[in-house]
Amino acid sequence: MLVPDWIHEDVEIADPMGHGDRAVQWLRKLKHPKNPAPGHPFQLDPWQEKIVRRVYGPRNEDGSRVVRRVVLLLPRGNRKTSLASALTLLHLVGPEKKPGGLIVSAASAHEQAMELFNETALIVDNDSRLRKHLSVREYTSRITFKRDRTRYVALHADGKTQHGKTPDVVIADELHAWEGRKGRSQWEALDSALVKVPGTLMIVASTSGRGQENLAWQTVEYAMKVQKGEIEDPATLPVIFMAEPEDDWTDETVWRAVNPGLDHGYPDIGGFRDKARKAEHSPFERDSFLQFNLNRWLDQSTSPFVEMHVYDKGAHEVDLDELEMVQAPCWLGVDLSKNEDLTCVVACWENGDDGYQVHPWFFCPEDNLRARGDRHGVDYVSWAEDGYIIPTPGNVVDFRFIEEHIRELFARFNVREAAFDPHMGRVMMQNLEEDGLPVVEMRQGWVTMAPAVKELERAILARRFNHGGHPVLRWNFDNVQLHVDAAGNRSFHKGKSGNKIDGAVATAMAVARCAAGETQFITSADWFEDDFFLA
Repeated sequence: MLVPDWIHEDVEIADPMGHGDRAVQWLRKLKHPKNPAPGHPFQLDPWQEKIVRRVYGPRNEDGSRVVRRVVLLLPRGNRKTSLASALTLLHLVGPEKKPGGLIVSAASAHEQAMELFNETALIVDNDSRLRKHLSVREYTSRITFKRDRTRYVALHADGKTQHGKTPDVVIADELHAWEGRKGRSQWEALDSALVKVPGTLMIVASTSGRGQENLAWQTVEYAMKVQKGEIEDPATLPVIFMAEPEDDWTDETVWRAVNPGLDHGYPDIGGFRDKARKAEHSPFERDSFLQFNLNRWLDQSTSPFVEMHVYDKGAHEVDLDELEMVQAPCWLGVDLSKNEDLTCVVACWENGDDGYQVHPWFFCPEDNLRARGDRHGVDYVSWAEDGYIIPTPGNVVDFRFIEEHIRELFARFNVREAAFDPHMGRVMMQNLEEDGLPVVEMRQGWVTMAPAVKELERAILARRFNHGGHPVLRWNFDNVQLHVDAAGNRSFHKGKSGNKIDGAVATAMAVARCAAGETQFITSADWFEDDFFLA
């Protein structure tokens, strides 16, 4: 489990100027109409109080706040929206306000953006002290404090219109749902605006998401490293309550550890237990319980080939120079895509008696590279700059470029054969065959791919599959949706998302041929021989 130890430790939090205590005492004076206690006081429980003190207490020598970024990652039902609303009011009308200040909350969609706005408006409308001074405008999603001209505005993902604003506080709500170009554009607009004035604050308040090739994971991963002590960054305050893959999700001690509100009556423990019972019998319910109730960050695929935390165990370096020098036997798997997107060539070598090591080369048309990545919610441009994608000239995949690259691999390594699906690869196979290079057909159907998938799974689960941590290959594996036929055979599919799996397919092909360990030089005359495919 990943939890902030300081939440439960009995240690004094630095507050040299008293701002932390001032914030706590002001928040305790608020009212919340949903609290049935006499007077409807705002419920600020000890764990929440600790967070407030950690944000506003510690100060630099010049008196400025140490914390500039808060990453609050909590399971559903732990009242992070109520806490975010209270902090909004703290800056809008409370002791942390700045004359003319702007507080912005942002979400992926209008409905989500209104969650925090409506919660804040509810507190204002049911407190005559606040109602007298604050103006709530639902049609513009805005609350203003006229005397000091402070404003709170709720926005949804349309980053283009947000450039030029100068917020003092930004609350990014449910960051895991900020997908694609619009979400990233909104983040860039608001995050970059926080450097315009001193003393700004970014609060990310979210539950866990899926996949690792997205904005939310990049933000959360950094905060996780700070919380674990791997990165020293006093300006970032991680408050992450998260179950990890090794945790027993049926254990109620795990539930309580990652749901700090359970000890104070929320979420409802009876409903929690009922949802857990359903999760025992339904993969869909289990994923929902893990992500939203235990805050575990899940893989992208809803029917994954393997758990990605197991796949990640193979992220050891693959030394291509060493493999070239010793001329170890090598097999290639080639997945040629349609003209507009990724194509992949994967090389596979034996690694021990029953293991494998692989290295992929990905190709993509260089024209409109950013737009191609945005279509899948990933950053092709950065991957290309880092050498993980090789851009090919023009607006379509240049098969001549890829064919030349394959020839270079034959020249560099001890390649025994290159496996192709003839659906897209017949011309390239003929060209290579004419030059005497060994090629083999490997159709991407049940007969050939089911054994390949089985062997690849065995190697990954046995921790005998080394992939070098290549990020594009990881993304492809994370996208795989596993399909099973009536006979129990399994194959790779993209699923409804349409995200790329070319690297995973090419890897399965290369591993299968490496496992066979023998060259089957298939000529063009053999392409339609049924005996080969039914063997």
